Amino acid sequence: MSHPISPDEARRIAKEAYIFAYPMLENYKTMYLQAVDKQSSGYLAPFNQFFHFRQLLGPEFTEIVAPNSDTLYSIAWLDLGTEPIVLSLPDFGDRFFVVQMVDAYTHNMEYIGARTTGYQSGTYLIAGPDWAGDAPEDVDGVRRSESRLILVLERTAVAGAEDAPNVHTVQDQFQLTPLSAYLGKPAPPPAPSLDFSPFDDEQAQSAAFIRYFNFIMSYTAIHPSEQELFETFARIGIGPGHPFDPDSLEPALREAIDAGAREGHQAVAEASMSIGREVNNWSLIGEGFGYRATMQGKYLLRAAAGMRGLYGNNPEEAYNFMGAKDADGDPLDASKHDYVIHFKTPPPVKAFWSISMYKLPETLFIYNPIDRYAIGDRTPGLSYNEDGSLDIFIQHESPGADKESNWLPAPDGPFMLGLRIYWPEQVILDGDWKPASIQKAN
Repeated sequence: MSHPISPDEARRIAKEAYIFAYPMLENYKTMYLQAVDKQSSGYLAPFNQFFHFRQLLGPEFTEIVAPNSDTLYSIAWLDLGTEPIVLSLPDFGDRFFVVQMVDAYTHNMEYIGARTTGYQSGTYLIAGPDWAGDAPEDVDGVRRSESRLILVLERTAVAGAEDAPNVHTVQDQFQLTPLSAYLGKPAPPPAPSLDFSPFDDEQAQSAAFIRYFNFIMSYTAIHPSEQELFETFARIGIGPGHPFDPDSLEPALREAIDAGAREGHQAVAEASMSIGREVNNWSLIGEGFGYRATMQGKYLLRAAAGMRGLYGNNPEEAYNFMGAKDADGDPLDASKHDYVIHFKTPPPVKAFWSISMYKLPETLFIYNPIDRYAIGDRTPGLSYNEDGSLDIFIQHESPGADKESNWLPAPDGPFMLGLRIYWPEQVILDGDWKPASIQKAN
C-alpha cells in the first residue's frame, strides 16, 4: 500500500472497489469453470475453441444466471495474448443470430449479427489491447478488446427442439483461427502463461477479493478515465498483478476491508432487485449492459445487472425487462397468488420476444410438468384474443386445458420474470411501447 490508511477509509475504498469489481469477479468465476478447470461440472472447452450447446437450456443448466430458452448458445473464451483470433461465420439465411463479445470489465464490444452486420457469411478479426498489427484486407471487420481474455457468446434462434438439428448445421461451420494460421505464417512466440486461481465465493466476498481483482487486472488494461480511481484503490493494495495476502494485514485493517467487501456485496444485492428504469413495475434490466461509453461510471448498476443476468445484451439488440413485482408493488410469489399479463399490444419486434420464468433467489430455471421455461410469439398454439391482445397466465397449477397454451408455469414460491425483446422496433427504444403490468388473478 502506498501510505498508511485508517480503517474507516479502508472500509470505504473496499466497498467502492468491490462494487466496481463484482461483475468482473463473476465473469472470472464463469471463465474459470468453463475454460480453465477441466474437473469442473461447468467445463466447456479450452481457450480459443467453441463449445456448442445442442439443445435448449433447462433446469439442469446452472452455470450462468438468467439463461434464455429461445436460442442455442455457442460459447468460446478467447485468449488474445499471443495474437488476434479470426472468427469466421457462415450464411445464416433468414435465421436471427447475434455474436456478443464481452471483455473482462463485462463491457460489451461491438456486435456482429443480423441487426448490425446482416445474415450473410463474414470473417472478423478479434484483437487484444496490446496488438498493433495490420488487419488482413479480406476480413469484414475488426473488434478490439480492452482485455486479453474475452467471452464470445453467440446466440442462434431456434424454433423449438425439432428445429435444433438445423441450427447444428450452422454451428458446425463456426471457425476460430489464430491470425498467423489464417495468413499461413509461423506463429509468434506465445504470451506468458497465466496462473489461474480456483474461485471461492466466500473468499470473493472478503478482503481476498482483492487477490482475484489484481489477477484480473493483470490481463486487462486500465482505461484512462479510471486511472485516478485505481490510484485510490491502490491504497488498499489493489493493482494489476500485485500480490495480495489478506493474512499479512494488521487485524484492524483486515477487518475493515472485510467489512467494506460485505457492505459492497449487500449494496449490489439490494440494487439488483430494481435495475434500470421502472416501467409498470418492470425494471429495464437492459440499461445495466452496454458498451463502455454507455456504462462509464455506472458501477453499481453494472454490478447489480451482473448479479441478476450476467452477459445481458445492449438494449438495441435485446430490450430486456426484469419483473420481480406485481402491479401493486408486491414481490411475485406463486404460492400466494396466480397472475396474468394482459398485453393490449404484444411487443413489436424485428426478430421475436419471450417471457422466461426464474426461481428466486437463484435466478435459474426450475422444473415444471409441461417442460416450458419461456413463452412468447413463437410458442406453438399461443392464443390471441379477437382484438389482437394477448393474455399470459402465470401460476403454479394449470389454469385449465383451455388456457394451457398461454400458461407459463411458476414455482410454488418466489419467482422473477425475464421479458426479452430481440431486435426491438424503434417504438420500444423510444419508450412509446411499455410492457403491461403483472396483475394478481386471485
